[in-house]
Amino acid sequence: QMSNSSSISQFLLLAFADTRELQLLHFWLFLGIYLAALLGNGLIITAIACDHHLHTPMYFFLLNLSLLDLGSISTIVPKSMANSLWETRSISYSGCATQLFCFIFWIVGEYLLLTVMAYDRYVAICNPLHYGTLLGSRACVHMAAAAWGSGVLNAVLHTANTFSLPLCQGNVVDQFFCEIPQIIRLSCSHSYLREIWLLVASLSAALGCFVFIVLSYVQIFRAVLRMPSEQGRHRAFSMCLPHLSVISLFSSTAMFTYLKPPSTSSPSMDLVVSVLYAVVPPAMNPFIYSMRNQELK
Repeated sequence: QMSNSSSISQFLLLAFADTRELQLLHFWLFLGIYLAALLGNGLIITAIACDHHLHTPMYFFLLNLSLLDLGSISTIVPKSMANSLWETRSISYSGCATQLFCFIFWIVGEYLLLTVMAYDRYVAICNPLHYGTLLGSRACVHMAAAAWGSGVLNAVLHTANTFSLPLCQGNVVDQFFCEIPQIIRLSCSHSYLREIWLLVASLSAALGCFVFIVLSYVQIFRAVLRMPSEQGRHRAFSMCLPHLSVISLFSSTAMFTYLKPPSTSSPSMDLVVSVLYAVVPPAMNPFIYSMRNQELK
């Protein structure tokens, strides 16, 4: 049974457009988004690394988030741009596996880091007196390391599981990058149920993080609304709103991608949603975080 999957030497990705003009438009659009992401995240990393006033837990996590953003957008956008430019749709078998591995690694790491950042905001606003002890430099490094480590673990499990499936439904991936649901569709045995269970486990963990984030923010907003000064409330809200908007964009689009029934999916809809959760956040995050932040400006 493995012979037919090992005979696949490459996959065909979904093309954004079939006419040359639209292919070039896609190339330039993605190039613009990619350069914005590189510039924005690069500036944030440089500012935080070089300015010792920004050596606080909040900015340490933001630096990690920018690194993860750079990784996730670099995993899928350059390949898609190259395909549009050279009028091809192919990605090699190993290239597809590598892309899947890297994408899961960055995305899982990013989501867990956003969860850690919610905890950081919660302690800063609800337990400010214990902030120094709960979020000392060692604790921060451990939390960031746990996010990166969980990303690696998830990526190893999902990639090994997905690519051990026998594939016999052709090699056309209905997505502009290699993604688990699309690869599973190409499998021909019931062994894909193993990967489905693994996905369910990962989504349950993601849901747990989401609930934790929501509960943190309920506590944060209750604390903020009890603040006597208008200025204090405004400052607390401007600390939290960027983080909340990043999480909302990321969670809603990713949930839509992985939880919708297959019958409702159309390639063009899947394409728009995946661009929203895989391409837009890494480019938008630096602007969302620095827009209302005087220290970063």
